[in-house]
Amino acid sequence: MPTTRRQAALQGAKKGGNSSINDEKEPAEIGEKRDVEQTSVKDSEDEPPSKKTKPNESSGKDNEKKGETMSVNPQTETIERGHIYFFYRPRVQLPEAHSLDDVKNFHMLLVPRPPDFSVHDGGAVNKSGDNNDEDTDMTVLTSGADAVPAPEALDESKKHYRLITVGKKHLPDPEQGGKGKGRKETFWATVTAVGDDLNSLEKGLGEKTYETKTRGTRHEEPARLAARGAYAIVNNEPRVPSERTTHLGYHLSHPAELSEVQTALGISTASSLVVQVKNPLAPAMNPQQSHAKGADYPNHIMSEVFGKGSKGRESYGLRFVSCERPELLDYMGAQLLLIASKGGDEGLEESLGEGRGAALHELEEQEGDEAIQTILRELDMDSKVFPAAPLEGNWI
Repeated sequence: MPTTRRQAALQGAKKGGNSSINDEKEPAEIGEKRDVEQTSVKDSEDEPPSKKTKPNESSGKDNEKKGETMSVNPQTETIERGHIYFFYRPRVQLPEAHSLDDVKNFHMLLVPRPPDFSVHDGGAVNKSGDNNDEDTDMTVLTSGADAVPAPEALDESKKHYRLITVGKKHLPDPEQGGKGKGRKETFWATVTAVGDDLNSLEKGLGEKTYETKTRGTRHEEPARLAARGAYAIVNNEPRVPSERTTHLGYHLSHPAELSEVQTALGISTASSLVVQVKNPLAPAMNPQQSHAKGADYPNHIMSEVFGKGSKGRESYGLRFVSCERPELLDYMGAQLLLIASKGGDEGLEESLGEGRGAALHELEEQEGDEAIQTILRELDMDSKVFPAAPLEGNWI
């Protein structure tokens, strides 16, 4: 972990992105996809990074994005932090959802942010105890400070975001499997929208009415906000390269107490997932994937990350890699494996390490005092259009 502001500054830079949501054909639903079956990765065939992947070589390319760093070497610290929002949309023609059976899509929205210490002095302590400018670069960061995102601007539409649609319509349960109990729950997910304008996101998640040839007029209610919190994506520091994994950990600020809504969607107050990315050139793992195009990664990612032509047993390289570069999430169609890791505050700290879980817990206790209307203003959304009743424990 970086220990001084100078070292942290070398790791924390902003990155730009210019892809956007494209309206889909009937129905024009952002993130629409068929439910897929739970999938396990076979160690001998699918070559997940926890078993097969070696550290990536130098990228030789500067690639900066908001709240994250693109290093010439794979990072072993926090590679991104920000705020996370969970949405669900009721099924077509249903005015409300009252259970998971009534849910059409479940989305996880990531809004990256720079680290809080880069915009405030509150996340750092000066060694000498004074505030001289010449000593600023030698300021020591508090434990876990690199995982704490800067506050969100309100009513600001120009923000980078990624919308990830989870195939099973809920998150994998960290209590299932592991330690002699079988494989951890593993669900497919897809990056269904990437952009820098929240107005496009609002349009994609909003109310829809459209015509079909066989069923006539069809209507979809707008997505509902079910939870909000802070997240950090962290690469571990393994004893051997083959054990390298990337964890996405989050801690909720809203709701303060979980209800039936969050429980049904698999959302915990604090939890972590191991994130892997499928090589778009690798064969489909199930019939649903055979119809998906996959991410259109540039050549440098295919060669440096997936090892096309140099790693694995196939010409396309490794079938799966750990998500050790946040850039991998910036391409629509990217197919992800979300593997349940650990739940609760202790599990979050164990997954992220070095005080990051505790830092997220402390932050979200503070942000938990924010009004629901303020949360929607973070996304430049109208509280009259996007219901937030699930944050108060009610299906809608």
